[in-house]
Amino acid sequence: MDLSFSEEEVAFRDEVRNFFKENVPSATRQKLQEGRHLSKQEMIDWWRILNKKGWGVSHWPKEYGGTGWSSVQHYIFNEELQMAPAPSPLAFGVSMVGPVIYTFGNEAQKKHYLPRIANVDDWWCQGFSEPGSGSDLASLKTKAERKGDVYVVNGQKTWTTLAQHADWIFCLCRTDPAAKKQSGISFILIDMKSKGITVRPIQTIDGGLEVNEVFLDDVQVPVANLVGEENKGWDYAKFLLGNERTGIARVGVSKERIRRIRELAAKVESGGKPVLEDQGFREKLAAVEIELKALELTQLRVVADENKHGKGKPNPASLGVEDQGFRNPADHHRTVDGSDRPVRRPLRRAWRRRQQRSDGLDRADRAELFQQPQGLDLRRLQRDPAQHHHQGRAGVVVGGRQ
Repeated sequence: MDLSFSEEEVAFRDEVRNFFKENVPSATRQKLQEGRHLSKQEMIDWWRILNKKGWGVSHWPKEYGGTGWSSVQHYIFNEELQMAPAPSPLAFGVSMVGPVIYTFGNEAQKKHYLPRIANVDDWWCQGFSEPGSGSDLASLKTKAERKGDVYVVNGQKTWTTLAQHADWIFCLCRTDPAAKKQSGISFILIDMKSKGITVRPIQTIDGGLEVNEVFLDDVQVPVANLVGEENKGWDYAKFLLGNERTGIARVGVSKERIRRIRELAAKVESGGKPVLEDQGFREKLAAVEIELKALELTQLRVVADENKHGKGKPNPASLGVEDQGFRNPADHHRTVDGSDRPVRRPLRRAWRRRQQRSDGLDRADRAELFQQPQGLDLRRLQRDPAQHHHQGRAGVVVGGRQ
């Protein structure tokens, strides 16, 4: 299998890279480099720049605003976007509910929702997980009872990322309690302004408020908001997750984090030389980079084999990409239990010394280098790669994913 890029693909990469260099707002780029949260408006402004260029929903079919790019071009686009860095289009709309609507929705739903998703006129969130129904999603208890032309929805969703911004939520609801678990679920679109919806934030360990609980109490939803057939929602959810997995490893983000940590570590001295020149530090950083390269190659294989398993069917290897993406040592959303002293001690000593004199090193750089989870999590650098598969999930969530 040839995983190298052709001349045309390299030219495309240069075009995309130059566009991001010239069009990503400098304040937005700086916030992302420093691991700070963007405002809702900053994200919307950038996504509308992309949409104006014609790249906002690049992977959609052409008739709905897509570009007609190849799988490799999509891969290049996403990696360059993450490395710029630039905000990714809102996944819940662009990568999740949008493809479900244009694949399984009716014409009225396509005409109404798809242009609004592309231009971020509607902000979407995902109503899948529930208390007690995480890994066993099919056991969900949120129910939608049909009464004439409406469904009356009652239940609770949790870990709902960015629900505080959302205009709409796509929900899995149980519409046939007598059917076996997977067979009695429907895929329903719900206006977040509906009476009976309450959003309660869940504060994460880094102080963020991006994940939420969503309570639905006698929420009336028009039957017209049902996507596809009643009780077929499990099939649509599998389709959605298959679309999600190939890009979820976020290799480009990890590359940018490693680049940034190298840049910052080169500014901080320990023992009279930059920390980046410390042999132990370099060995640990190299181990992280090797794991990341393995993940990147796995993702490229998924891209190369995209059509092998049939249209709309997920590549089984994409499950591995998703899993390794969450284990990825450069993943800035998670941290790993264990001592970080072998790496942090020289950095902290250098920081204390530099606090005692003026040497031109920006305080924000020091904070970014030493305070995690901003940037690359240094605690991952001290972990023995041989223990990777045993310790990979022994972490504390510091950023939500729904």
